[in-house]
Amino acid sequence: MSKAANTRLTILHKAFELIYSKGYQTTSIDDIIATTQVTKGAFYYHFKTKDEMGIAIIEEILKPTMLESFIQPIENSQNPIDDLYNMISYLLLEDPFLEVKYGCPVGNLTQEMTPWNAQFSKALLELVNQWMHTIQKIILEAQNSGLVRKEVNGEQVAFFIMSGYWGIRNFGKLQNNNSCYIVYLKEFRDYLNGLK
Repeated sequence: MSKAANTRLTILHKAFELIYSKGYQTTSIDDIIATTQVTKGAFYYHFKTKDEMGIAIIEEILKPTMLESFIQPIENSQNPIDDLYNMISYLLLEDPFLEVKYGCPVGNLTQEMTPWNAQFSKALLELVNQWMHTIQKIILEAQNSGLVRKEVNGEQVAFFIMSGYWGIRNFGKLQNNNSCYIVYLKEFRDYLNGLK
């Protein structure tokens, strides 16, 4: 990796850490420069604006992370009931990328930025739609193989799972404690079993 590419990646990772902990709008370019210890000129060499950098964080950090943790664990599922439960349980209790006190970075950016920025809305919607379509696909495949009841609506399942995940992340963030995750996961297991 070239020095310039390495600098760009460092800016993105450090900026993401700040934004995840403080929020996008309260993180300034000066905060990012101070944390990364690059010059203002170096920052603007890589990104014309803070929003350009924000979109790069979604595309180059959040998208690959979401692919690895939210999509790949279920996309070739032979047993979606167990795989969906295991994925959400891992995301809530074990994933080192996600911290209880800061919630879900995609959820945070969605709440904070989509009312104000169409580019953020578009980039975040692509991520969310990919997750939603993956859940719908495995529910349909499970119906075809007899693991999920035919009358189950895959779109409803996807909305329910995604909104439940984001909602309980917010409770964890409020309480700075993962005890609510345990309660949620018990009910989530019952919900999934009810799809059979």
